[in-house]
Parts: sequence; C-alpha cells; structure tokens
Amino acid sequence: QVQLVESGGGLVQPGGSLRLSCVASGFTLDYYAIGWFRQAPGKEREGVSCINLSDGSTYYADSVKGRFTISRDNAKNTVYLRMNSLKPEDTAVYSCAAALRTLYGSDWYVPHEYSYWGQGTQVTVSS
Repeated sequence: QVQLVESGGGLVQPGGSLRLSCVASGFTLDYYAIGWFRQAPGKEREGVSCINLSDGSTYYADSVKGRFTISRDNAKNTVYLRMNSLKPEDTAVYSCAAALRTLYGSDWYVPHEYSYWGQGTQVTVSS
C-alpha cells in the first residue's frame, strides 16, 4: 500500500525555520519525483518545490527560491523541505506528493502529474 506521511509542521515566528519530512512507504523513491505543495485558506493549491529522485534535479517556486531547500535520504525513503526565513505568507497546509515519472520543466508544478498524496501538515508563521 502506497503511503506518504508528512511531519514537522508547527507554529514559528517570522524569520524562523522548519524542516518538513515526507516519509514514503509501499514503494521506493528511486524512479519517482516528489513534490511539495501548499494551500492556504481561500487560495488555490500551489507548487512549492520538487525533486527528481532519478537524477536529483530540483525545482522551486519563485516565492521560495533562496529560502527553501528540498533534499532526500534514499536510505530512509524520505524527502525533506527545509524552510528558512519564513514569512507570514508561507502559512498553509503543506503536502507532499509522488509522481510516477521524472518531471521536467513546468510539469512539476501541475498537481495532476502526481499520483499519490499525503494528508498534509500545518505550517503557521506568526508572531
């Protein structure tokens, strides 16, 4: 059974940091792409970052470039999203998702490219 479980969310002050984890079970990550998406209340879901596990290539939304870093630990079947310099506008439910192929160009940003989704973890940035 394929499953993605996120953790690491919470309440943090502006300028703070969090590291989100996405643990995959039921499959190995070797040939997949893992993306992070977020959805704030009243807003559409948006892509945050993606990593292709075949070659390690990464993508980031312009709004998080230079602040967020996506990484992987194949031995732990886990993908991380390190979030630094957090802003109130980063507040959202963050979900990870797995695509069954390597994603190129703007494909990574499209939710329907992903076949499996986690339940999400809340990130709140507030003083």
